[in-house]
Amino acid sequence: MKGFLDDANYSVGLLDEGTNLGNVIDNYVYEHTLTGKNAFFVGDLGKIVKKHSQWQNIVAQIKPFYTVKCNSTPAVLEILAALGTGFACSSKVNPLFSLNRKFNVYFLTCNCMVLLHIATEDNIGGEEGNMKFGTTLKNCRHLLECAKELDVQIIGVKFHVSSACKESQVYVHALSDARCVFDMAGEFGFTMNMLDIGGGFTGTEFQLEEVNHVISPLLDVYFPEGSGIKIISEPGSYYVSSAFTLAVNIIAKKVVENDKFSSGVEKTGSDEPAFMYYMNDGVYGSFASKLSEDLNTIPEVHKKYKEDEPLFTSSLWGPSCDELDQIVESCLLPELNVGDWLIFDNMGADSLHEPSAFNDFQRPAIYYMMSFSDWYEMQDAGITSDTMMKNFFFVPSCIQLSQEDGFSSEA
Repeated sequence: MKGFLDDANYSVGLLDEGTNLGNVIDNYVYEHTLTGKNAFFVGDLGKIVKKHSQWQNIVAQIKPFYTVKCNSTPAVLEILAALGTGFACSSKVNPLFSLNRKFNVYFLTCNCMVLLHIATEDNIGGEEGNMKFGTTLKNCRHLLECAKELDVQIIGVKFHVSSACKESQVYVHALSDARCVFDMAGEFGFTMNMLDIGGGFTGTEFQLEEVNHVISPLLDVYFPEGSGIKIISEPGSYYVSSAFTLAVNIIAKKVVENDKFSSGVEKTGSDEPAFMYYMNDGVYGSFASKLSEDLNTIPEVHKKYKEDEPLFTSSLWGPSCDELDQIVESCLLPELNVGDWLIFDNMGADSLHEPSAFNDFQRPAIYYMMSFSDWYEMQDAGITSDTMMKNFFFVPSCIQLSQEDGFSSEA
């Protein structure tokens, strides 16, 4: 079925009150067990709707421009477009380019109009890892001089506070520096009208409220309403991380000595074995972000097991046999067998990229769903059924989806 995008062939199952995400995962685990045990995603689009409502309730003064590279699947883009978010794209070679005339698309640089990216002070682990992203306040005057000479139009300031930063006070310094750059730019004749406070939002309501508590009074002072300055942000994982769950299959296992595990969780005893499990997805597929950051999810065993069943020190690996393809270094799991399934939640960000041309990895199928209550909430937000309903179908509580009737999608 066609959506806003030319290649948006997908469907979304509307779940009644008797059906939930767990039922959907159970159904597709059963189906994939019969048809090849391929990994798959389940996307709950209702969670995206909830995140947008949360954003509007807490930081309505800041216009969200979703970071498209975080998750560019058509269903996500269509839902966010319908909700009225903007989109931040690093280039026009992007699935959203066809939306440019219809929706609010913001390119990081275009037609010699740029934002001056300044560094923040969110030192993490004692290292200034953020310094590669942006310039210091000290260097801004020189950059403004160069921009003036080259006839480059600087229209605003951008900064980014990492999601790993736990100090919301970093925004105090960043907003103060941004105000200084605006004043400095005025001396060179630039008329700047945009402030981009970046991303780094974890998705929790508490963090969003904490950030808003810090920045709201500062925005009123430095960039008050009526000043003509548009305040935007670039949330990415905030919207999509919790909306997607990944199911993977165990394709091999290896018994090793328990003392082989040098770190991670508490050892279960030197006389007990430890296990290395190999899954049908890894860092060269859906876990690509694991190469640059810690995994933000805990694996859950799909099969039922007894509460008093012994747990063993375990590590989880992708299928490549590469030493870099380690997904979880050490965790406690019951003994698993080849063919068992593991479930990873919070997998919506940076995990659904197009497969690389340098390996045989095929992106897992994506099955979309939404509860009726979330659908009604989306309707209340102003999305008309004429726009979205063509992609939805009803799933009864006694869920029995055939492969033809399922949430068909290779998004």
